[in-house]
Amino acid sequence: MYYVYVLFSDQDKKFYTGFTDDLRRRVAEHNAGRVQSTSDRRPLILVYYEACLNQEDAIHREKYLKTTFGKEYIRKRINNFLVEVGVNT
Repeated sequence: MYYVYVLFSDQDKKFYTGFTDDLRRRVAEHNAGRVQSTSDRRPLILVYYEACLNQEDAIHREKYLKTTFGKEYIRKRINNFLVEVGVNT
C-alpha cells in the first residue's frame, strides 16, 4: 500500500502533502526533523490520509491534492478540525 497524507503545522498553520509506503515511519521522520522541507515547521499533525494500491495512483493523488481544487477538498474534509484550531476556512 501507498499512502497520500496531509500534515498540519501547528507552528505556521500550513499544510504539507506527501506520499509514502510507510505512513507511521514517515510521520515520525517529519516530527523528528529528518525531512528538510518540514524540519522548521514542527510539530506536525497528521490530519488526513488515503491509501492507494500502487505508487502511480498515490503520486497522481498527491499531485491533485496540491492543486487549488485539491487544497479546497482537504479544507472541506477537515473543516471541523480547522475550526477547533482557529484556522479560517
